[in-house]
Amino acid sequence: MMQNVMERKSLSADKGRKSLEFQVLRMQNDLKEIAKKWDILGVEQTKDEHLTIVYKLENKHQCKIMLNDCSTSFQGIWDFSIDAIYEDSDSIFIGDIRGPANRGYGSICIQYLQELAKDQNIPYIRGDIAPRDWDHVNRLVHFYEKHRFSVHLDEESKSGKIVWNG
Repeated sequence: MMQNVMERKSLSADKGRKSLEFQVLRMQNDLKEIAKKWDILGVEQTKDEHLTIVYKLENKHQCKIMLNDCSTSFQGIWDFSIDAIYEDSDSIFIGDIRGPANRGYGSICIQYLQELAKDQNIPYIRGDIAPRDWDHVNRLVHFYEKHRFSVHLDEESKSGKIVWNG
């Protein structure tokens, strides 16, 4: 019995090691492709232990933080993104967050956006919660509060505001 448990653990560890090796090889190829068009910000690991590449597209008016999950090959488009605009010298406004929920992508990208704001001495990141978001508003509130945003909801209009003060 004990030997079966040990064999299963060994097989599981071997499978995990092979998955990680595969992700690293894919990441090397993806990094080269992504770096041709965008600025690489870093490599992070999700809560599911997937390696990701974080990169950005930026000009003086807007910033887009994007993420590629290295468990699948890069096809020229991000797996997750945060689109933001520079409102003024004091704030960044999040216009849209796109991609699958509950994979840790949002946490990775929002942390990079916060770091970008700090690096550029921008004290505020703002955003709206729209009526179209109301079906998942509890998840949004949890996400933003986890990342130190103040969240103000208007139940009547089914809308809200978020503010991060770095």
